[in-house]
Amino acid sequence: MADSICIFEDNQCNNLLPLTYFRPVYDLRCGITTLREKIIRSYPDIPLRLHCRSHLTEFVREQNPRVPVNSGGPHRCLFINGRIIAEESLAKRLRVKGSDVVFLKGEVVVAARVSDANIELLDKALLAGPLGPEVFSSLPHESVEEKLIEYPWDLMAHNGLQLTNDFKWLVGRRERIRGEIYEGVHLLDRRDIYVEAGAKIKPGVVLDAENGPIFIGRNVVVYPHAMIEGPCFVGEGSAIKAGAKIYENTSIGEVCKVGGEVEASIIHAYANKQHDGFLGHSYLGMWVNLGADTNNSDLKNNYGSVKVVINEQDVDSGSVFVGLKM
Repeated sequence: MADSICIFEDNQCNNLLPLTYFRPVYDLRCGITTLREKIIRSYPDIPLRLHCRSHLTEFVREQNPRVPVNSGGPHRCLFINGRIIAEESLAKRLRVKGSDVVFLKGEVVVAARVSDANIELLDKALLAGPLGPEVFSSLPHESVEEKLIEYPWDLMAHNGLQLTNDFKWLVGRRERIRGEIYEGVHLLDRRDIYVEAGAKIKPGVVLDAENGPIFIGRNVVVYPHAMIEGPCFVGEGSAIKAGAKIYENTSIGEVCKVGGEVEASIIHAYANKQHDGFLGHSYLGMWVNLGADTNNSDLKNNYGSVKVVINEQDVDSGSVFVGLKM
C-alpha cells in the first residue's frame, strides 16, 4: 500500500478561473461534496497530502492544519489529479499497489504511482506550482478513462449525477426524516428525501423527489410555499425563502439564503441570493451576494452553443445552457 495519496493541481487549473482564484481546484463542489471529498472516500485509510499553487499554500495549510501541503516526502505516493470526479470504483482502477506508472487520459496526467526511488524527483516540482505532464515523463505510461473537470460549466453538467451518487453514499439506509415536517408539507417520493435533525420544513412546501433525491441538511429552514425539485442538496444552516422555486440539479452549500428561481446551479457556501430573480446553470463562490431582482441569462437568443472567454480565448462550451460564474 502506498504511504500516502497526494491530491495535486495540474497546469490546467487556470481554465477554471474565476472559481479557482481563491481555492484549489479540488475544493470545488460538484454534487453534495467537493472533488477532494470524493477522492478521499475512495482511499479512506491512506494518509493525505495536498498540492496547490504557491499563492494558496498558507491558506490551504491554515484550512488543513494536520495535512502536509506542498511538501515532499521520502516514501512512495499515489498522486491524483484534483480535477478528477472520483467514481465509486476509482481505487480499483487506480491501485495504490504496484510498480511506478503514470495514468494518462490523452496527454493529461490523471494519476501517478511513484516509489521511494523516484519520489525525490517531485520534491522541487511540488514547490514550483501546478504539475504538468513533463514532471512524470520518466515513468511508464498507462491509458485510463476517468472523468475530469476541464471548464467551469463541466461542474454543472455533472452536478445532477453527482447529487444522486453522493446521496446514496451519505444517506445509505439511515432514517430519512429526522427534522420537523409541518402539517401541509407535500413529500413526493418520500424514500428519496432526507431531512437532517434540526431542519424545519414549513407549511405549503413541496419536496419533489420523483426525478432525483433531495438532501436537506441540519438546521435548514425551508419557508412556506417553497418548491424544491430533486436531485437537490441544501447544506447545513441554509434558508430557502418563501415561495422559492429550486429546480433540478441544484446544490446549495452551507449557510446560504436562497429565494426566487434557481435551476441547475451550484452555490458553494455562505452566499446570498434570497430575493426574486433567476439563476440558471451557474456557479457562485463563497460570500457572493446577488441583490434584489438579479437575473442571469443561461441561453442565447438563437439557441446556439455558448462560447466563453477562458484565458483570453473564446472556448466553445458545446452546450446550449451556460450561466454565470462568480
